[in-house]
Amino acid sequence: MRGIGKLGLLLLGFWGGFMAAAAAVKRVLPSRGDSESDEVALMAVFDGQELRSEAKAFRGGSMLAWYGGIDADLRDAQLAPGGARLSVGALFGGVSIRVPSGWRVEKSMRAVAGGVEVSGEDPEDPDAPTLVVDGYALCGGVAVSRKQPEPSARPG
Repeated sequence: MRGIGKLGLLLLGFWGGFMAAAAAVKRVLPSRGDSESDEVALMAVFDGQELRSEAKAFRGGSMLAWYGGIDADLRDAQLAPGGARLSVGALFGGVSIRVPSGWRVEKSMRAVAGGVEVSGEDPEDPDAPTLVVDGYALCGGVAVSRKQPEPSARPG
């Protein structure tokens, strides 16, 4: 019984420290970037972030979901010449990225007690714009889906 109590106390301390670190990161590293930004740094710590990019030369950036979630819609963005790179981290959270069906997606991600999925097929065109997604999912998930852009609701 004493061993179980010590283990429980250890786990409680670990969990509390992990949550305190997340709260500190939230204060120190705010999100940067908006719908017109060519580079973004999105942080979702204990909350959510949404981005619908209309960038003219999207180069990528970073996304971190720590006890939170990020929803990034890149279907209206255009990639910079040479493509773009996104570094993504999901710690007890999730990241959803939507890209146009004409983009090639290369992933280099690791998952531990989590998951990473890229849905849809790469285009056959070898010169298709390429988005490289790298990073990790620790007790969280990252999903990249290819979809056609939705028609704009703005008057034209």
